[in-house]
Amino acid sequence: MADGGPVEHGFPHLETVREAVTALYRRLSYDVVRTFSTSVAPADVAFCDTDDLHLGAQRVAREIVGHFRLPDARLIVGFREMTHAANVELAAGPEYFVELNDRFRTHRGDIGAALAHEVAHVYLHRLGLAFPTTAENEILTDTVTTYLGAGWLLLDAYREDAVSSQKLGYLTPEEFGYVLAKRSALFQEDPSVWFTSPQAYTAYVRGRDRARLDERQPPLTAAGWAGRRRYAHDRRQVSGAQPAVPYAFTSDGGGGLRVSFPCPTCHQRIRVPVRGRVRARCALCRTVLECDT
Repeated sequence: MADGGPVEHGFPHLETVREAVTALYRRLSYDVVRTFSTSVAPADVAFCDTDDLHLGAQRVAREIVGHFRLPDARLIVGFREMTHAANVELAAGPEYFVELNDRFRTHRGDIGAALAHEVAHVYLHRLGLAFPTTAENEILTDTVTTYLGAGWLLLDAYREDAVSSQKLGYLTPEEFGYVLAKRSALFQEDPSVWFTSPQAYTAYVRGRDRARLDERQPPLTAAGWAGRRRYAHDRRQVSGAQPAVPYAFTSDGGGGLRVSFPCPTCHQRIRVPVRGRVRARCALCRTVLECDT
């Protein structure tokens, strides 16, 4: 939690974010991911200053637990002084003890954001889905929270001006925007209407612009002129060193070529023959891609 300190910007964790989306699809399947087509509604996690602190926190926790399809999980929420925004004990369940930073006693509108991340930890714990290091695992948690419809709360908790700042989660604001844009493209959502923070909207737009670049990389037909020209050059020079581009050429064993590239939706690599116009379907997320190989 950045509280008054510097906020990291840009896309330093982008590769791990993409790996997290791929891992989520592999663990859940396309069909299960599609069941999360509705995001957490702002009204369901609204928290007024006149609400009882503990009863309100328990109510919001139940809403987020329900969103993640964890009907038998019960969160017991408390508050204490701590460095991080929140912490959850990942025991066997069904009860999970969550501690929230004392600052949320007076910043109650952000309690839903903090709880969304912690409930996602419980969800991933039950799925048995984890990355090797703590840092990677936190990025996985933020990515899954956002991709499954609760992470817009984390981005909306981001505020920054000349004299103060606040950010929850481990992704940068722009990376939250990137994942939100991926979800938006999948479910035709517009999360920007829920933002109360103008800085969150700006970060979302930057992340959305970066996400759209994934859809315009060769050999996809939506690639621009410069990308197509580079791709044609690399295809002719395939025997040389591999360039620093998302696609890669290999022999098909019969004198022809195949090209592999990441799916713009789930980032699993797809391999197709190099023979002009090709329609490919990602086996993991079922996205149909128009390619010019």
